[in-house]
Amino acid sequence: MTTHGEEELPVTAVAPARDAALLVEIVELRARNEQLGRALVTRAVIDQARGMVMAMAPCSSERAWDLLVGVSQHCNIKLRDVAAALVATADDKTLPEEIRRELRRALRRLHTADRG
Repeated sequence: MTTHGEEELPVTAVAPARDAALLVEIVELRARNEQLGRALVTRAVIDQARGMVMAMAPCSSERAWDLLVGVSQHCNIKLRDVAAALVATADDKTLPEEIRRELRRALRRLHTADRG
């Protein structure tokens, strides 16, 4: 029963609209799921690189994070790419010259700050 001014939509009109909304939600959830999967992989690589910096420096996890972020910013290379390049050195890959140079500078600054 409807009140004055309300209209009942036929069931055939409601179902396609609901199906379309569900389809949009499924597509959005799948995209978000893929993003989260990529973020987890990226985060793992960054954490591995952070551990490598902690072993090289030695320093805290926070200082290693700051060092990697600084290298990324100075080289204008995404943090995940800096981290991946550093982690790849464990498999005998060569660290790109620009990253190697900036990493060396950052480690020197960190060492100097610790002594001062």
